[in-house]
Amino acid sequence: MGHTRRGALLQAVGFFIVLETMLAAACLFWPSFRDNVDSLRAMAPLASLREMVDQLAQGGVDAYVCGQHFFKGCNTLGIAAAVLFAMGSVAGEYQRGTFELWLSRPVSRRRLLAERYATGAFALVLPIFATSATVPWLLARVDETMDLGDLMLCSVHESLFLVAIYSTTFLLSCLSRRPMWIAMAMLGFTTLEFSLYLVKTVTHTSIFRLTDIDDFMNITTGGGLDWAVCGPLAVFSAAAVATSQVVFARRVP
Repeated sequence: MGHTRRGALLQAVGFFIVLETMLAAACLFWPSFRDNVDSLRAMAPLASLREMVDQLAQGGVDAYVCGQHFFKGCNTLGIAAAVLFAMGSVAGEYQRGTFELWLSRPVSRRRLLAERYATGAFALVLPIFATSATVPWLLARVDETMDLGDLMLCSVHESLFLVAIYSTTFLLSCLSRRPMWIAMAMLGFTTLEFSLYLVKTVTHTSIFRLTDIDDFMNITTGGGLDWAVCGPLAVFSAAAVATSQVVFARRVP
């Protein structure tokens, strides 16, 4: 387990560095975005993207950060990280031929799987909160500010969405022996879902509506977490974990 934790720590640090780099660049770009929004809007190739630019401009720096950090940065990098962290959790042991050795540890299968799940989930979630905590300092470089409490609530919402993706991938890892097939399936699925999000006539069917800019803006304007969205996401993840335990208990080397 020590090796697994060290690996998860390295994953978390790597995720944090890339996400923080994107966030810092976005925050420092804010004055340029604000002053050239008309030109940027004209460059957007799709009507949905032009509407998104308008939404960011009208909402001010709060909307801009929510769009750049949570919707863009955390969704794109976070989904890739969620799939990467979970796809080999069990299937990777099969692929490496170490499944029996892993099971030989003097702990129950339930605990073994719970530890593996929790390690990856923390590696996924902690960088989101850590990077969000740096937003006030970054915005101060461009004479702007944003409430830290709102940022933490936005991080909770985003984390619940990404943990749902992670939990789905984790369940597939319990069912499969091929991590790369899992990665291809999940990344293909999420790419399709984002494509649907950009099409106005079917955007309401996309999972990305669960983590839309509007959801984060509702938090920053005092609405708090939307439990009509956050609640089902948490329940879904719990159900996926419970199913993973059932599947894992029946797997044989």
